[in-house]
Amino acid sequence: MTKEHNIILNSVQIHQRIKRIAYQIYESNSEEKEVVIAGIIGNGYIFAEKLVAVLSEISDIKVRICLVTINKKNPLNPITTSLSVDEYTNKSLVLVDDVLNSGTTLIYGVKHFLDVPLQRFKTAVLVDRNHKKYPVKADFKGVSLSTSIKEHVHIDFSKGEAVAYLL
Repeated sequence: MTKEHNIILNSVQIHQRIKRIAYQIYESNSEEKEVVIAGIIGNGYIFAEKLVAVLSEISDIKVRICLVTINKKNPLNPITTSLSVDEYTNKSLVLVDDVLNSGTTLIYGVKHFLDVPLQRFKTAVLVDRNHKKYPVKADFKGVSLSTSIKEHVHIDFSKGEAVAYLL
């Protein structure tokens, strides 16, 4: 099979899901003055940028973006953020990644932010694969997908149009 036969979400569907997730984030934070969207390095950050753009269009809440740098091969390495701890303390924060696969990256990201007092803490992913080895869930998700362990989901944001593939 070629990539064309394995498309999970096309560009229009991805845009629709980003918009829906942005509205869900807005609804759960409608009483807040500011929300921080923390995107995990790589596609998680690109997804976060797209969420920030839609949130800025649909709400008057101040939206800040934060890059979360996690070594995905060795998540025990120190995690860094582009915002200082003071900039997200006592704020509402949404940790964002593109695909929730085993849950390793997301759980270590969650662990990092648990050391900081937050007003509210949620997670968002574009694709939830339902193959978790850690007890972590996405509060906001574009699509849930049951796949075999050998299959992989890849989100391609590199071109003007985003596409999600099952490989």
